Amino acid sequence: MNSKQTTLLNRTEMVSATPTIDPMSDSGTHRQRGFLIVNGDDWGRDWITTQRIRECVVHRTISSVSGMVFMEDSERAANIAGQEEIDVGLHLNFTAPFSDPNCPAPLKNHQHEICAYLRGHRLARGIFHPGLVRSFDYVVAAQIREFERLYQRVPNRIDGHHHMHLCANVFHGKLLPAGIIVRRNDSFLPAESLIKRLYRRVQDRSLAQRYRLVDFFTNLSPLSPVVRLDRIFSLSREFVVELETHPVRAEEYRFLVTADLSGAEGLIVEQSPINDFFHNQSTRYRCCAPFGCTSILGPP
Repeated sequence: MNSKQTTLLNRTEMVSATPTIDPMSDSGTHRQRGFLIVNGDDWGRDWITTQRIRECVVHRTISSVSGMVFMEDSERAANIAGQEEIDVGLHLNFTAPFSDPNCPAPLKNHQHEICAYLRGHRLARGIFHPGLVRSFDYVVAAQIREFERLYQRVPNRIDGHHHMHLCANVFHGKLLPAGIIVRRNDSFLPAESLIKRLYRRVQDRSLAQRYRLVDFFTNLSPLSPVVRLDRIFSLSREFVVELETHPVRAEEYRFLVTADLSGAEGLIVEQSPINDFFHNQSTRYRCCAPFGCTSILGPP
């Protein structure tokens, strides 16, 4: 990590989604402080992925993880999370073949059909497929049940591998339990067509009617230019920002484990449940549009 990146981290207040104070005023009309949620994706996918995320959790640069089920390391990862009190949400998977040797064959077949469709065309995510309604319903329900078996609780938040938890069949089918925390669309994608921007904005507004959302969401990568991360981290002083990370990628892993956060003034990543942040919150949140992004947090 270069000196600019270290300085950038050291001047950013990183906390988990559970604040020590209520981030909303009594009236719910303005936010007192923001929060940066640093999430490790693909927990349980395989040994190396779990191990690298775990190291970042120990280093206190990751505050929560998203766990995959029916994968080769899912069982071990769940045991680690239970022993070390790591906050885990469900990482819904339609596009990476289930690698657990004990995964039921019918489930693998249904997922294979879904995967072939979603990865067959770049627009497939946004197009509802009536012929796959039963397959989507089956695969989503099976993953939720398996998460409950592994973690001995229902998932209080859900996101998706390749962001496919927001594909048309899941979104329009309302296959995710109402009231949970769901990952929104990326708030800082590169320049897109007007149609795509409008679609994501409308979808996020619709999500906010049924689920709980953070203000902003984006990826840790790319790590340069530094000004990009500086802007994202600065937002977390006022808004709730989720940063998606993949420590299995060498560049992100180095960035996360070489940051010396222990002596940084006012900087902390607490190991506590992400969903607690939304507990007892006001049911209406304001809209805000820095960088041209409209955000709504929580159902009206």
